Order: sequence, then structure tokens, then C-alpha cells
Amino acid sequence: MSGIPRDIGPVEDAALTRAAQAGDTSALAVLLERHRPGMRAVALSLLGPGPDVDDVMQEAALVALRRIVDVRDPEAVGPWLRMVVRNNCRTLLRASRRVEPMESVPLPSNGATPEQVLQSHALRDWIWEAVEALSPALRLPLVLRYFSTGITSYQQIAEACAVPVGTVRSRLSQARGTLAQALSSTAATAHEDAARRTEASWQEAHETLAAAERGEFGKVVRDRYSPGVSLLSGGRRLGGADLLLTGMDGDLSAGVRQRPLHVVAGRSLVIWEMELINPPDDPDHCPPGVAWIMSLDGGRFDRVSLCHTPRP
Repeated sequence: MSGIPRDIGPVEDAALTRAAQAGDTSALAVLLERHRPGMRAVALSLLGPGPDVDDVMQEAALVALRRIVDVRDPEAVGPWLRMVVRNNCRTLLRASRRVEPMESVPLPSNGATPEQVLQSHALRDWIWEAVEALSPALRLPLVLRYFSTGITSYQQIAEACAVPVGTVRSRLSQARGTLAQALSSTAATAHEDAARRTEASWQEAHETLAAAERGEFGKVVRDRYSPGVSLLSGGRRLGGADLLLTGMDGDLSAGVRQRPLHVVAGRSLVIWEMELINPPDDPDHCPPGVAWIMSLDGGRFDRVSLCHTPRP
């Protein structure tokens, strides 16, 4: 049959859903546990037994964390959760190669990004606290997959992390499982204000670019970057602070400007997604965009990895 426990009632579901939407983390955990059998039954019916079922279940839990606020009919949260699983399964099945799905995580109908959804409800700080508990190797692919806007496919993440696609899939699976444990262990602790941190990072991105245009990028690097900062591309170290300065000065001299499009800000990892605006007389000077993927050590950026958006 459906595999859905008969003792799950719409009234109880509605109460738990409203509590979760208000930021009650334990209510969301109870909801996911109550509907786990039905969600798993959907995944098994579409994918058959195998590790993909566990991956889809983990991904569905993350989608629920970000999107529970979007549920308009709290009594129908069960069908909504099963729909999330069904969509994830279909995305996996549509992929031409099972290890290289290219479609993004389902988003709300209003077109908001995962980060915007995250910022819209009280669960955001709790989620970020758990993300920070991941190892750097697991944190980066997970943040790119679920919180960036331009580096979300497995292939793009593989290029940004300089690892094979299969490794990305393995790390994401491990990260989702570890994140679930971290969410449980941090649910009762105090969390930093992720919205305030993100707002500050937006401001810093704008101020950094403005300083560069004034010829003061060197001061920014001295103040905010580690003396031994590494500039990387595709996982390969290209140089340090001198190359950062040379690259910025070269782009500005060529008439290239950058405009922040999206910011992801954690305590240990910051991503600035930029539009690259080429001069009218040299429209192909740079690719259309670049992501600054920056890790922090002691409050300073110690690694800057540049990931350019491919030309159409």
C-alpha cells in the first residue's frame, strides 16, 4: 500500500508545520520522522532499492529545511513532503548520467534563490551553525550546491573544487548525512545571526570593489587578507597577494567592472558571485561572471578560488 502510517493526522501535522514555520526546530524534526515511511515509499517506487534512495531522502530533508515556510496548507504537509521526494527522484532519473545530475534543487514559484529562502525564516541560523560544523571538504560542495546561484550542478561543483564528479556526489551524500547529525546536536544551542552576517558581507563586497576603483585595493588586501593568502583557479595555486593586486589592476585598466549578484556568508566560507561587465569596445575580454570562493582563518581571507562562468 502507501506505506504512510495511519496515525498521522492532519490536525497534528498542521500544528507541527506552523511551529516549524515559526522556527521550532524540534517540530520540523518530528514532521520528517512522522512522514519518513511515506517519503521513502515514494523513493523506492520510483528508484528501486539502492543508495540513490538514501541520497534522495537526505536531499528532501534539506529542501524541507529551507522551504517549510512555503507550505500554505499545513494540513497537507505530508503530500508536500512526498512531492519533494518525487521531484528529486525525477530529477535524478532524467539525468543522462546518474552521477552527473545537472538540474538545480526545486525552488519556490516566486523564483527566490535557496539563500533568499534561508534568510526568510528563523531556521536559517540553526542551519548555518550545522553547516559550519562540517569539514571544509564537505562544507564547500554543500554550500555551492544549495546556497549559490551559479555553481549548482555536479559538473560545476567538480570544477570549482578540482575533484571528479563522482567525488562531488560522494561528498554531498556524506555532507547531507553529517549535516543531519549536526542539526540534531546544535538544535538547542545559541546561533549567530546569519542574516546580519550576510548583509555585512554584501556591504564588504561593494566596498571592496569601490576601493579597487579608487586604487585602494592594496589596502583592502592588507586589512582583510592573510599575508600568505593563496589565489587559486581549478584547485591550482596561481600566486598570492601580488597576483591578486595585479589581476584586479589589470581588469580595471582594461575597463572591466564587477557587480555583486549574490552573496553567501558563513564564518569560515564566503562566496561572492559577480557579474563581469566588459568595456563596449572589448565585449569578450572576460567571461560573463566570476565567483570569489573565499575561506577564512582568524577572520581573514586566506584562500581565494576564482570560478568563472563559462561563455554561452
